[in-house]
Amino acid sequence: MNKICFAIWTSAVIAASLGLSGCQSLTGYQQIEQAENAKTWTGNIKPIAGEVNIACVGTYHCEIASIDNNRIIGSDTHEPISPAMLVAMKNVNANSKNRINNRHSKASMTMDMTPLVHKNEVKIVPLSASGIAGLTNYYARLKPAKREVQVNFYPENNLGYVERFAMIHDFATPGTYQLRAYQKKSTQSSGSLLDTASPEPLCVELYQGKTVERRFCKEIGEHQGEFVEARVVKATPVQSKVKVKTKV
Repeated sequence: MNKICFAIWTSAVIAASLGLSGCQSLTGYQQIEQAENAKTWTGNIKPIAGEVNIACVGTYHCEIASIDNNRIIGSDTHEPISPAMLVAMKNVNANSKNRINNRHSKASMTMDMTPLVHKNEVKIVPLSASGIAGLTNYYARLKPAKREVQVNFYPENNLGYVERFAMIHDFATPGTYQLRAYQKKSTQSSGSLLDTASPEPLCVELYQGKTVERRFCKEIGEHQGEFVEARVVKATPVQSKVKVKTKV
């Protein structure tokens, strides 16, 4: 039985132009490297009008494990569960026939960022190389709606240590949302050797654009091991003082 491989999402045109033989397993980042214009957009999210982009950052590696009841990235393979979710690569070379005949010529490829049609449709886009060798960071494209999102964070260069984070949020406004993980620095120094040796708790902040909308931190004590939401204090705009002259 032939092994089902990740390269199934690659178009026949790409395979012909690159001279691929047989069934090869290519990560999303390797697909990006095949494009001539890879350096111009690798690591950047491409916003689409009317859509929501969800990405995760802040640790060696992170992956969107699920959105609502849909599994997105496999915790064992660290690649998209369904090849159909991956955005396809399309040929932007007008003279594609001559390019295919000449296997030594380089393909000019780009991501197919066709707008989503269905409310529940989800697309996964390769974003950049992971901090853990051989893995790829992806972001998700979807329609605005209230969603349950689960993300796996890997604070160390070790796939055996994973922090699982989940939240429900109303992604009502189209745009880019990021779940950024960081270690919460303690404001008090304890004389306890155990406290000193314990790692700082992990926090996750939800950014909408450049604004922090929500913050979650792992608590030490009663709720140890759970992410507890903390209040986000947003800065209020400073109102300029205007002197009003009164008539006498």
